[in-house]
Amino acid sequence: MFKKFLIAIAGFVLVVLLLGAVKAKQIADMSAISHTPPPSAVATIPAQTAHWHASLNSIGTLAPVQGVTLAADADGTIIRILADSGTAVKAGDILIELDTTVEAAQLAAAQARADLSRINYERAKDLFDRNATSKSEYDVADATLKQSVAEVAALTATIAKKQVRAPFDGRVGIRLVNVGQYIARGQPMLPLQKLDSVYVNFSIPQRQLPAIAIGQEVGILVDAFPDRRFAATVTAINAEVDAATRNIAVQATMANPGEVLRAGMFARVEVQMTDAEPQVVVPATAISYASYGNSVFVVEKMKDEAGKEYLGVRQQFVKLGAARGDLVAVSGGLKAGEQVVTSGVFKLRNGAAVQVNNTVQPTSSATPTPSNT
Repeated sequence: MFKKFLIAIAGFVLVVLLLGAVKAKQIADMSAISHTPPPSAVATIPAQTAHWHASLNSIGTLAPVQGVTLAADADGTIIRILADSGTAVKAGDILIELDTTVEAAQLAAAQARADLSRINYERAKDLFDRNATSKSEYDVADATLKQSVAEVAALTATIAKKQVRAPFDGRVGIRLVNVGQYIARGQPMLPLQKLDSVYVNFSIPQRQLPAIAIGQEVGILVDAFPDRRFAATVTAINAEVDAATRNIAVQATMANPGEVLRAGMFARVEVQMTDAEPQVVVPATAISYASYGNSVFVVEKMKDEAGKEYLGVRQQFVKLGAARGDLVAVSGGLKAGEQVVTSGVFKLRNGAAVQVNNTVQPTSSATPTPSNT
């Protein structure tokens, strides 16, 4: 009985030793497996050198070269509106007429008095030349004639004020009055603007004043025509700097064929500088944005702890500059020709192993033209 017990104990110990040996082998095999993550597949492109003209960006507002809101110069009732909203008019065209019935009657009476005064003056002059009347009577006749002529001129001017005429060639806006409406002096009636050319009013910081001059080229972009770039020329620079903002006002003039642009439009202004400076540029997709600093990943050969060479990435912090289309200018240590990662940046860290696959590349053009699909 005791012998059977010893055999059972020996068998149990043998089984435990056998299981321990198997487990030890499994642990050894797992330890031999490398736990290094596989290289990340990335796309790369060499950093390039570009000679970009420096530009100064600002926002502005379009304004008419000539533009007014015509107002009444006298009280009265509107009897005719000769210019519909949106029509083109010439300088001197009558746009609105007010009732002049009373003034016309007064003018007829004044003209009759002026005619009588002229007859009396000529008679008095003839008598005075023949010494048949006194100098005082001649002076009275002369003064009466001048007074009558002045009265006629005053009434004629009053009637003319009740005919609102276009002061220049332009286009009428939406009228603010109607026929039969009584208006007071100074009341706005209709806008008139000349739109064959327009001003672009914008401002720049005072430190940029040496970089801008009369005759300099300005690029204009408006939201109404996002695919069209308009050209303007700087024509005026304000004589003083705004004490509140420390900005200086600048005015550029641009042609407006077809009157496609309208006063009051918002505009993005790009002032082209004269000198082009070489800059290192990379695609915008190569930038890893972070609150502690922006960076790019440069692909280069590295060595691990065992001295084995592999292809890895070095995180290079950069300072961002101007942007042109898909490209961004950078500074801060990146050199032209270095291979930077353009796809898969978000999953990288400094020293990570990578595998380059440039089968598919993101766009990298300074003047991209995406299709409207």
